[in-house]
Amino acid sequence: MTDSAPPSPARTPWRAVIGGSIGNLVEWFDWFVYASFATYFAGAFFPKGNDTAQLLNTAGIFAVGFFMRPVGGWLLGRFADRRGRKAALTLTVTLMSASALLIAIAPTYDQVGYFGAAVLLVARLLQGLSVGGEYAASATYLTEASLPGRRGFVSSFQYVSMTMGQLIGLGLQIVLQHTMSDDALHSYGWRIPFIFGAVAAAVVFWLRRNLLETDVYTEEDTRQDNERGTLGELLRHRKEAALVIALTMGGTVAYYTYTTYLTKYLSNTAGMSKSDASLVSFCALFLFMLLQPLAGSLSDRIGRRPLLIAFGIGSMLGTVPIMTALSHADSFVGALLLSLAALVIVTGYTSINAVVKAELFPTHVRALGVALPYALANALFGGTAEYVALWFKKGGAESGFYWYVSACAAVSLIVYLTMRETRDAALTRGRADGPAASGKQQKTAV
Repeated sequence: MTDSAPPSPARTPWRAVIGGSIGNLVEWFDWFVYASFATYFAGAFFPKGNDTAQLLNTAGIFAVGFFMRPVGGWLLGRFADRRGRKAALTLTVTLMSASALLIAIAPTYDQVGYFGAAVLLVARLLQGLSVGGEYAASATYLTEASLPGRRGFVSSFQYVSMTMGQLIGLGLQIVLQHTMSDDALHSYGWRIPFIFGAVAAAVVFWLRRNLLETDVYTEEDTRQDNERGTLGELLRHRKEAALVIALTMGGTVAYYTYTTYLTKYLSNTAGMSKSDASLVSFCALFLFMLLQPLAGSLSDRIGRRPLLIAFGIGSMLGTVPIMTALSHADSFVGALLLSLAALVIVTGYTSINAVVKAELFPTHVRALGVALPYALANALFGGTAEYVALWFKKGGAESGFYWYVSACAAVSLIVYLTMRETRDAALTRGRADGPAASGKQQKTAV
């Protein structure tokens, strides 16, 4: 239903933006602090005497969480299509709160033996499920709750919140390292970020409980209830599912290369101090975060494909020279400018990848169509990017990783050049969602 007096097309449903995207902030905060604080809590859950073995065991549990993401994408994507976007958003934040709380209160090896490690494993399984479903539920909700002609802008806040979660996690780590002794961090200080994450997730739960379901979902033909969110229905859209995997391939490898791997690369390869490398990453990520809404808004004007194609060309041709130059960066400013140049290129993918995927599928299978193929691509390519990079480095051919990133971008570029434009795709039957319809207003979450 539309209002009798259409408002200005510039009006944005900010309540929907905040409720739909803020969960990503908590997800990525929790994801970051597990990896970054592992050196402090690894000794708490495994026998003392071999620091490397402790870290390997902790990293193994981290990897299990990553491979749970496709399972979460399937289960929670199905749930979002069958029970609604709001219900899925509420469930994912409940899982993330529970996982953070479990880690925060997990008993140590000295107290209960390996039972503490088992609690840590359960927490990571829950977190993997939650992350796997959060992306699709958030992408679908933001896309469906947006005003026509503003979907790119609104959905771009998904990566704003994701990046903000990483920045808050990094900032909290820096604060704790400067205010607590190393012994205190190893003893109990590592629990602080997980307590913070559990409380933040509880706040997000309250916010999401007050969201409205999207009109696009509630107006869907109820005769399709038995088909909503099923694998059989997704297989009827296997072309679109394959498209999601292919267009994600290059983007996720580039994203993880210039975000999570960048600090280690600047430290291990360029020889920068860890503090300088962390500061470069922090500043570059902050500026990257600010670019997302600008690029998303641009896609509403010129279309999604031009930005994706620009990313594909830039990443294919620019990765080798940028990474090579970064390996020789000997100043903070130089490293920051090169990192920012890479992230500007990556913005062509990150700012709109969620909305593009959501626009490919019909309502009754949209969340699953976004969730499962994306989670598979992320586990295969994004999640392994750092390991591939270190494998090349260990083999004495680090530049091989640069070409690997370029090759992944080239595969995705072929997809960008041949795929259809999705900007004007109608999200429901009988409704035009292009710029011409941008004056229409949905009641959802405004």
